[in-house]
Amino acid sequence: MKISNTVYLVLDEIEISAIRAQGSGGQNVNKVSSAIHLRFDILASSLPQRIKDNLLQRSDSRLTSDGVLVIKAQQFRTQEKNKADAIERLVELIQKANHIPKTRKATKPTKASQKRRVDAKKQVGKNKILRKKVTDY
Repeated sequence: MKISNTVYLVLDEIEISAIRAQGSGGQNVNKVSSAIHLRFDILASSLPQRIKDNLLQRSDSRLTSDGVLVIKAQQFRTQEKNKADAIERLVELIQKANHIPKTRKATKPTKASQKRRVDAKKQVGKNKILRKKVTDY
């Protein structure tokens, strides 16, 4: 499965098991295993080391101490939709870990903007002087 132009996710590295969903739902919820547990071992995966490190450094409650990411999907009523939802959430996590934010370039204010700022400060000062009481000589 394609994550980006250079990163691919091998579906054989994902362990998917069906479990019974939690919550209300009548008799059907007690008979059918429609929820999905997706387990993804980050350390044993074929992802680049940079992405593995980013995934392991996240403070995510779904990440075990062994480096296994566990995603539980039970939003939908069918097993197929829950499976697709779990895989989609895994792909989103990997894409976030793959994203490199742009570095900020320090810039200086222009001479014109510095002059406008000082002129505005002078104008405020003049307004404050005009608020003073008039004194008799």
